[in-house]
Amino acid sequence: MTGDLLIRPARTTDVRTIRQFIDTYSTDGRLLSKATVTLFESVQEFLVAEMDGQVIGCGALHIMWEDLAEVRTLAVDPAFTGRGVGSALLAALVERARGVGVKRVFCLTFMVRFFEAHGFAEIDDTPVDHDVYEQLLQSYDEGVAEFLGLERVKPNTLGNHRMLAVL
Repeated sequence: MTGDLLIRPARTTDVRTIRQFIDTYSTDGRLLSKATVTLFESVQEFLVAEMDGQVIGCGALHIMWEDLAEVRTLAVDPAFTGRGVGSALLAALVERARGVGVKRVFCLTFMVRFFEAHGFAEIDDTPVDHDVYEQLLQSYDEGVAEFLGLERVKPNTLGNHRMLAVL
């Protein structure tokens, strides 16, 4: 890396670049594709990594419940992978989670070693009690459906690992 890495909240003008990251990594299933309108609707959940005025990575934090959030769409420009950009984004997202009172962060990923290195561990079940589970069933969000392991999203998530970090 040549310049200084800046992690900042995403702007609507960053959505096109976020879209490119999703398109790059959704072809092999590492990221789930999302409609561009969904990205605009959730832009406030995103942080981006910027260097020399260029957005080189992104990640989102989606609050699911009082003490639970999901890291989503964590992606780094292929030209910048392996340089700590993803780690910096994840650390900033976890800090954001702490800042709003979240105690547990979930992710659905193929990148098990990366998340393990950042304090995440694989889980088999849905780590919420029955009452919260029933409330989460009312969500229209696909990520919540993935978290709950609902049958309708299984084709999209087959092979992904469910991981959780306790903050």
